[in-house]
Formats: sequence, structure tokens, C-alpha cells
Amino acid sequence: MNIDDTLLMAYVDNALSPDERQCVEKKLDGSAEAASHVALLRASRLPYQQAFAHQKLPPVPENLKRKIEQMVRAFASNDETIEQYGGGIAVPMQGRCTPRVAPAWLAVAFVAGAFGWAGLLRLGPGATPDIMSASASLESQGASPWVRAAANYQQLYTRDTLAHLDPDLRLSERIVDEIRRDDGIAVSIPDLSSMGLEFKRVQRLRFHDKPLVQIVYLPKSGGSPVALCVTKEAKPDHAIAAQDIDDMDVVTWRQAQQGYALIGKTDGMDLNMLGKQLSEGGGEQLY
Repeated sequence: MNIDDTLLMAYVDNALSPDERQCVEKKLDGSAEAASHVALLRASRLPYQQAFAHQKLPPVPENLKRKIEQMVRAFASNDETIEQYGGGIAVPMQGRCTPRVAPAWLAVAFVAGAFGWAGLLRLGPGATPDIMSASASLESQGASPWVRAAANYQQLYTRDTLAHLDPDLRLSERIVDEIRRDDGIAVSIPDLSSMGLEFKRVQRLRFHDKPLVQIVYLPKSGGSPVALCVTKEAKPDHAIAAQDIDDMDVVTWRQAQQGYALIGKTDGMDLNMLGKQLSEGGGEQLY
């Protein structure tokens, strides 16, 4: 039997069968290094559960649990799914304890803090957006499903998400080339510095297995991120139209069989005027 950390952890946690345990103990008798390692593992077995068992924590507000449950259901729906290009990324759990299945709202709440987006999981920043009511708000105004999904996705961003991100211009240029070549979307990166917006990054996303481009900007003088989203949409052109989702503005238009959505919180910025400028092709292009 080969002795490795996994086996030693199981030994320390009393998770081995009697035969396995006896075999490990024989190995330990002949290896001072392994015995020392086991001693360190035992020293690390702190009673975390007991420490928190007696701590008085404030109860999670019922309205917060309801909102997070709604968001979990919304993001679990195929109709509202946005993926990063190339599919999801599986992250292995590493640690000494076997993970337990937590309630959906608790899992989401944990991820929220871990993301550090000054708010939650893609649950949003600062406040907890009600995605279900948001979707209904946009749907009542005839928004396309991809616009609803992009608006929900944009709610994950706070200023802190992008404030310390330095644009990788070479990478951005390569992504734009791939979008044009592989996705068939005639996209350019508008230079919105004259409008007080700093370009941060461009992403290739997918919605219903169709390419969706997200170009993200950050207001220089403070405020929440603004995203310009583009996808192929084989429908007649339409002029800009304003919609809203909670405290976010959504301005959409369609040109040359491409759908556009400008998404962000107002924060004193006139997205209608910006959308009009973009739809008319005004301003310089970065790429």
C-alpha cells in the first residue's frame, strides 16, 4: 500500500477500515517522516464545527433567502443561461473534509462573498437583485430572451469587479479578431473615453449555443460598469428602445441583422444618448 496524504488524512480522520489502519500503522512504525507528518495532520484537526456551533449569528433575512432562491431558479433555467465561451470550468474541491450538500441559497450566498464583487454571486453587487421580477419586467416590454439574460448577467458586476483590471490590449484585439472570424459578428470596440467611459475588457459568451459579445466599460468619475452586448439576430432593423430592469437601464437596437443592448445603471449617465450615438456609428473605434 502506498502512503500518500489522502491516505494519511483518512487515517487521522478515523475513516479507514481496520485492515487499512493496521497497514498504515505498520508503515508509520518504520518511517519517522511519515509519523511526523501524521502528527502535523492531527494538530491541524481544529474543532471548526464546535467553534461555530455556539456562536450567536443573526438569522438570514427571509426576504434575502427568497430572492436568492429565485435567482438560483432563474440561473438554472436554460432560457436564461449565459456561458463563457468554451463552456463551464470545473473547479475541484480540495481540503481535508468531504464537502456536504448545502441548501441552494446557502451555496449561492457563500459564492457571493467569495467572488468579492462587493455583493454576491452573480448575484449582484451591493444589493440583491430580484432576477425573476427583472425578467418579468423586461419580458412585459417584449425584450428578446438574450437581452434578458445579458441584463441579468450584467447585474453581477460592481465597480470593484473591474476597478483594478488593466485592459490587455493585445488579448482584446485577438478576441475581436476571433469574434469576427469564428463567430461571424461584425464587432468593433468603440472608444467611449469622450463620454467618460474607460474600456476594460471584451468577452466571448454564449446564449443558447449562439455567440454573444460583451464589451465592458467603467465610468472614470465613479459609478457602475456599463456593457455593450452584441449578437447575431436575423430580424428587421429597429431604432433604439429603452427598457428597465430594477435600477438598471437597457437600451436596445438592431442593425444589419445584429442585435445590440447597452446595459448599466443610470448613475447620472444618459444611456439613451449613448445608445443613439453608438447606433449612428459616431465616435472613434479602439479596434
